[in-house]
Amino acid sequence: MSLGTRTVSHPDGVETLLTGARFELMPFESFDEEITHLPDGATIAITTSPQLGIERTVERTETAAELGYDVVPHIAARYVEDRDQLRDIARRLRDAGVTDIFVPGGDKEEPVGEFESAYDLLSALDDMEYYFEEVGITGYPEGHDFIDDETLMEAMQRKEPYATYIVTQLCYDPETVVEWIEDIRAQGVDLPVEVGIPGVMKYQRLLQISKKVGVGDSVKFLKKTTGILGFVKQLVGSRGTYKPDELIDGLAPYVGDDEYKIRGIHIYTFNQTPDTESWRYGRLED
Repeated sequence: MSLGTRTVSHPDGVETLLTGARFELMPFESFDEEITHLPDGATIAITTSPQLGIERTVERTETAAELGYDVVPHIAARYVEDRDQLRDIARRLRDAGVTDIFVPGGDKEEPVGEFESAYDLLSALDDMEYYFEEVGITGYPEGHDFIDDETLMEAMQRKEPYATYIVTQLCYDPETVVEWIEDIRAQGVDLPVEVGIPGVMKYQRLLQISKKVGVGDSVKFLKKTTGILGFVKQLVGSRGTYKPDELIDGLAPYVGDDEYKIRGIHIYTFNQTPDTESWRYGRLED
């Protein structure tokens, strides 16, 4: 069933997506300020930074959990040294009350230790005494610059037994997301999907963040997942500020559909939470 067959408004779907959103934050200096703009008890995903490493992610997770947030740390496989470190990370997360983790492979060219892929880490974690109720893995609706679609699908199928949901990389086109979900369902992958969407992004602010991150990691991320030309077109068309209204409206008709299993949205905020929250509350009041 294609997106074109579902053009009617679904206000209930919009409300479900926006009220249950999870917010992704980067563990930089601005973290403490950005988190104050989110609702009490919000679900916060915390990335792994190439510059700061996995330890900063764990530290930020412990802090946010103490503040009462529902925290989902990114445990990027290529940033974890070995099974001993993985066991220590799992222990600290469980002690902090974390029940949900997200396990990407990580974009580091060379792994710091024995884990080459998310599958390697997931299978190692499965042998340990620490259990997480929810485990997320990555999906790529628009493919990956460095990995072909067949390899991506094979990797997802290998990881599926260890996971409870999929988080998609950022995508601007709701039809692409819907068609990708149809494709993975046809190939037997039945996990619920958290659709990754951009938050409200101001171009100048994003460039400032890129400089702080290092060699433009946030822009590199956008290039890898959406194509830099698509990103530029979106920003030019929106006069310098992007808002994900089209994505929300396009996904809303599929909320609650047992075939698609879209269980929510994962907002890539790029640490611009005030703008994103202002937009989100505005949509909920419509």
